[in-house]
Amino acid sequence: MENLPVDFFVTSQAFTKSTSRDVYPAIDPTSSSNSQAGKVIVITGASKGLGRIAFAASFARASPKAIVLVARTAESLTAAAKEIHNINSNIEVLTVPTDLLSPESVSALWEKVKAKFRHADVLVNNAGTLAGGGALSDANPGAWWSDFEVNGRGTFLITQGFLQLLGKEKKGSVINLTTGAAVSTFPGISSYAISKLIHIQLAAYIAVENPNVTAVALHPGTVHTDMTLDSFVRFSLDTPELVGGVGVWLATDKAAFLTGKYVSANWDVEELVERKDEITGGKLSVALVGDFGQEQFA
Repeated sequence: MENLPVDFFVTSQAFTKSTSRDVYPAIDPTSSSNSQAGKVIVITGASKGLGRIAFAASFARASPKAIVLVARTAESLTAAAKEIHNINSNIEVLTVPTDLLSPESVSALWEKVKAKFRHADVLVNNAGTLAGGGALSDANPGAWWSDFEVNGRGTFLITQGFLQLLGKEKKGSVINLTTGAAVSTFPGISSYAISKLIHIQLAAYIAVENPNVTAVALHPGTVHTDMTLDSFVRFSLDTPELVGGVGVWLATDKAAFLTGKYVSANWDVEELVERKDEITGGKLSVALVGDFGQEQFA
């Protein structure tokens, strides 16, 4: 990929005429139009990477009632909580070390959220792993499948608990972090890409089964984090503030029409609103492409 321009993954996957690599007014989390006042935000994978530098920071600027930080280690969560209070000291922060692969641990998390706040409004499914790299013929079976455990099973467990706590009447939002690789083919990352496809289809199922929930699969663009592969570093010029701002915007009523859809952080959200009819008509969904139906052969 050394011959590709650094904006290749932005321009080649552009759905809107205007694209961005940094925060812009429509997704500014400090804007009153994007306020999360009164809401309880739950963020997984919040101790590092996008969970910490993008979502926790951006939602803190949107002034919610509380932010619940979820990750495996207590020490790193404490540091992340301090960063939130440095941004907005009025936010209540709850840190809950959790093993997302353990039903008991996940259940305990939601019991703590219920006891403390009685509800949660937004779930950011940011936790993920890329462990099973390499060609299929060479991949370690255990490492390859571990991506499905974290990216698939873990996301299912945390989402199920959120939906059960939310119920069928109160509005809520689920933001699933996916990747452009889930709808493309990049040699060497099959376990990551396929397991992240789960996030796209999971959003679609949440939307169909829970009309009160806006569920969106969000491709974060190319932000340089500890998970960035060496071959992608030079493309990774998107800022954490971009994807964080889009995440906040997706948790507003303006984004309700995108439920069940795939969205890239690089796409202009105002253009997406302008194209609402064609999006709700079937675009930005994962589907089999072809001409189907017996009548075509008549």
